[in-house]
Amino acid sequence: MSRIFDALQRAELERRSAHEADGTETAESFAVFDGEEMPAVQTDLLLEKVAMHSWNPSLAALPTLDDRGAGIEQFRGLRSQLYKFRDQAPMKTILVSSGIPAEGKTFVVANLAMSLARNKDNSILLIDADLRRPALHTILGAPNWPGLTEYLDGSAEAQEILQRNFDSGNDEAGQAPSIPNLTFIPAGTGGDNSLELIANHRFEELITILSPHFDWILIDSPPALAFADAIDLARAADAVLLVARGAATPFDVAQRAQTAFSNTRLLGFVLNAVKYAPRNTAYYYYGEREPVGGPRWRKDKRR
Repeated sequence: MSRIFDALQRAELERRSAHEADGTETAESFAVFDGEEMPAVQTDLLLEKVAMHSWNPSLAALPTLDDRGAGIEQFRGLRSQLYKFRDQAPMKTILVSSGIPAEGKTFVVANLAMSLARNKDNSILLIDADLRRPALHTILGAPNWPGLTEYLDGSAEAQEILQRNFDSGNDEAGQAPSIPNLTFIPAGTGGDNSLELIANHRFEELITILSPHFDWILIDSPPALAFADAIDLARAADAVLLVARGAATPFDVAQRAQTAFSNTRLLGFVLNAVKYAPRNTAYYYYGEREPVGGPRWRKDKRR
């Protein structure tokens, strides 16, 4: 639930308890937000009843589904960095964004989710919150409805927008594995009014409901400098991971993207689409921002 709704609810319970203690009755009341009654929120969740679909993941877009290769090793390095950061401070929900379009944030978040899901003890939730230009359902070969849009506009409950890949138990050669421990929320349809939908606090409520059921929650958001959605979405996340494109993203764009999330725990940057990859895969991860004195930007020594 949103902090506002939660606070109002606690106040109401305390008021009712006080009246019950002195023997008086209370009139029925409703929590109000911006002049409207807050919609009821479904708090129970049954993961065993999540809808199952036969996904058709794109092997070309998901190198982490391979058994070996440079792509899988690079994302293992990124995954290791996330575990290190989580050892320093609690962290579960990560928003992945970029400054401008075409920097590869969707590619990064999808493969990071796959890399985390390769540990069968992990339960991973992947959310497509880029309601304007959703792409994760295409990469996964999954249905795009019902999704986050339907939850935010109140036409679907949390249980209804979750989906998983049907586990046939037969991962044939040349076919993507079933990924049974990955749960997906697609963007849904009709996200033209995405800013209004995201600003209504139901996304924060959704994360609160889902968080106890997963080890990691990864969120794909719109580019931060193109749309305001990403900044609003970041309120529900524990940390933000930014993506920049090698030899393409201007330095000032990266700086502005960093500044846009100045009130959020910014883990750093993933440098995507590097033509000549250095041997040290940790190079792709720019260190977590210092709490005082600004970020630690690392320069490419090859230049």
